[in-house]
Amino acid sequence: MRWSVLSLALSGITTNVLAINLFENTAIVRTIEPAGALVHVTTTYAVKVLVENANSYIFALSEDEASKTSKMHVSLKGQSVQLGIKEHGVQDGIARYTTYLPEGMAINATTNVVVERVLTRAARPWPTQASQEEDQFMKYDGELFVLSPYPTNTQRTKVRAPSSRIARYNTPEDVSFQTDSIVTKSGATITYGPFTSIPISANAGFISKHQRPISVQYHYEHAVVEVNNLVRTAEISHWGANLNVENNLVLHNGGPELKGHFSRVKHQMQMYMGQLRSHVLPAVSLNLPPGARDAYFVDLNGNVSTSRFRPVPSVPKSQSARQSSYLELRPRFPLMGGWNYSHTVGWDQPLADVAAYDPTNGTYIVAVPLLTPIATSVVNDLTFKVIMPEGATDVEVFAPYKPLSVEHSTHISYLDTVGRPAVTLEYKYLTDSHTDSVYVKYKLPVVSHFQKPRAVASAFFVLFSLVFVTRRMDFSIRKA
Repeated sequence: MRWSVLSLALSGITTNVLAINLFENTAIVRTIEPAGALVHVTTTYAVKVLVENANSYIFALSEDEASKTSKMHVSLKGQSVQLGIKEHGVQDGIARYTTYLPEGMAINATTNVVVERVLTRAARPWPTQASQEEDQFMKYDGELFVLSPYPTNTQRTKVRAPSSRIARYNTPEDVSFQTDSIVTKSGATITYGPFTSIPISANAGFISKHQRPISVQYHYEHAVVEVNNLVRTAEISHWGANLNVENNLVLHNGGPELKGHFSRVKHQMQMYMGQLRSHVLPAVSLNLPPGARDAYFVDLNGNVSTSRFRPVPSVPKSQSARQSSYLELRPRFPLMGGWNYSHTVGWDQPLADVAAYDPTNGTYIVAVPLLTPIATSVVNDLTFKVIMPEGATDVEVFAPYKPLSVEHSTHISYLDTVGRPAVTLEYKYLTDSHTDSVYVKYKLPVVSHFQKPRAVASAFFVLFSLVFVTRRMDFSIRKA
């Protein structure tokens, strides 16, 4: 334990030492776009190289910002290629990351590093309660200064609210490094700064002395959609040439809680007049893959007939899908703020659409999307399970994002003899941008294809044998 703490401290010290005098931030512009369940943050670092061939650029986040960051990628401005990121962990309340710039940069060369992040749990309803007639307001809380292990010439933060109806925003007090004004408002944008001549800020001393909180309360015109828990099961069947995907989820309206009692009459009047408040969630929609069929939507009471499904035929693998199958889910009751709705959504899909076979080594590869996202939503807890055919061997799983845990197990269903291999992945705080596929690789011997027929034939043989023996036995009662 002592060695792990010491190594972590030494790594933090080494990171700070390596950062000194390598780069200078000529400007930092951070743009925050708060919404409902998700907040998008784009930070652009205008970097000046101070040492020839230096390419390991370090950027920092506070521990709170790092814990709320669900997805992050780094690129150079104007380029789509993502740069590599290496995490250094959290020390003294600061998380540090290294990204790698193009090699061979000369002294005084400049480039723009763009760090894009998706945050969860960064905005909350404020006020926390609202009646059926009241509007919905959200509140974003953040930090004034962008932390950096390099000195910064100028820095500003822009908060772009989704609506110009901004109820209030704060003005930080006792702020250093200011020029003209601390905060200005223009339409739906709140600008903090610019601030100039900021020293190295990725340290506890700067945070305690200079860091200040910022907050913006704004009107939000859409329901705050969250999924408290999602259990997603993908079952691969070679006999039926089918992939079945089933989602058991608890849908949650993360908006302000309903104040008072719910009135169905008032809700119907608002629906008829087109005056439904934004914190009411009447329906959600899903974009299913082309070729999806036999979609079903059930809850604790049974089938929900208010859903609408518009399928789209499968497309060849060589072509990109331009359209998706559309599934609209309308729960039995509208979801008010703070309400939950437990239900199951599933569908079938041709296995040929997502599977490939390598005849050189007899390996199958199946791609299953990690999520079928609801737009602008966050999944707080995800359990993703892939069930392979019975008899599959040499199972390997390639996840697009590092899971919290990986579990290998055996799933037993009807007509199974030894069970089917299964892999379960656990995740937290995924967003609608986590749509990459999980790739499952396995081998399926030829004899495994006949395992079910053998099981069925054996069952019928035993049944007919019992009937044959029973019909020839005399169970009548006779006198001695």
